[in-house]
Amino acid sequence: MSLQWYDFVGLAGVGFVLVSFFLLQAGRLAGDSFGYQLANLFGAVFILISIFGPGPDFRDVISTTIMQLAWMAISLYGLWRGVKLRAAKFRQPKIPPGG
Repeated sequence: MSLQWYDFVGLAGVGFVLVSFFLLQAGRLAGDSFGYQLANLFGAVFILISIFGPGPDFRDVISTTIMQLAWMAISLYGLWRGVKLRAAKFRQPKIPPGG
């Protein structure tokens, strides 16, 4: 068995997801951090690319495709939510100490 380009892309995607989850569990990444959300997004994209690299029939990979699309949507939501929260913090007026 020889690995193809899409196998390496998929392995990188799995690496992104697993390492980010480990770092979350180890307290090194926050669940709402850009790094965590981006790692999950890229991981899902890379895994999705690896699924379709060999050109399977869509009916054969529907469940894994739905899983990766959902993972991507949730990651994009997390990124959007993070941007929104950071923008709201930035717009808050600064209250001087003691005032």
